Amino acid sequence: MKVLLIEDDREIIDAISLAFQIRWPEATLIPTRLGQKGVELVESESPDIVILDLGLPDINGFDVLRQIRLFSQVPTIILTVRSDEADIVKGLEWGADDYITKPFRQLEFLARVKALIRRQVGAEEELIVFGPLRLDPTTGQLSYSGKEIALTVTESQIMAHLMKNGGRAVTHASLAEAVWGDDYPGAADSLKVHIRRLREKVEEDPSNPRLILTRTGIGYFIARPE
Repeated sequence: MKVLLIEDDREIIDAISLAFQIRWPEATLIPTRLGQKGVELVESESPDIVILDLGLPDINGFDVLRQIRLFSQVPTIILTVRSDEADIVKGLEWGADDYITKPFRQLEFLARVKALIRRQVGAEEELIVFGPLRLDPTTGQLSYSGKEIALTVTESQIMAHLMKNGGRAVTHASLAEAVWGDDYPGAADSLKVHIRRLREKVEEDPSNPRLILTRTGIGYFIARPE
């Protein structure tokens, strides 16, 4: 496994390097302190996952994410001290698969990295069907209303869990555990952003959804499409 770390804080680089050496020695960590170099490494090294800081010395981390998403859907985790809700929403809306704030717990951090990689490179999964919806979890390709819709890794995982429970409300906690392996603090807010992005992709009118619905105080569910 190749893990690309775009981070300029030497203490963070050393801490993550040590964590990988001790708990995941078979993974190859590729560090760079420059955002533009990170974009180039995504293209040349084809990493399995990107860990991205927002405060970089050359360009803003959001710009790095935007450039990566122009040509790659590699799973990307933002790792930053910036905990404002606006930054979290922006990161997820621009295509990050997860958002972790510093300081972080090493075991939780590695668990979330591994969970994201497992979803990306896991064994082929069977096609999931619910009414006219067809989802290939292996490729993240969703077919609906005559359209082929490309989903990110996280969007595909959310959609798969909702489709498997079609018509039944799925709690925030169970959905977070299905996606990240844990109902971590802030997971409900992250889910809200991903659900909004899914609605923008599949709903005719995202502001008035008819497919991916909210069950207030509980979670989300997929209505049976007509």
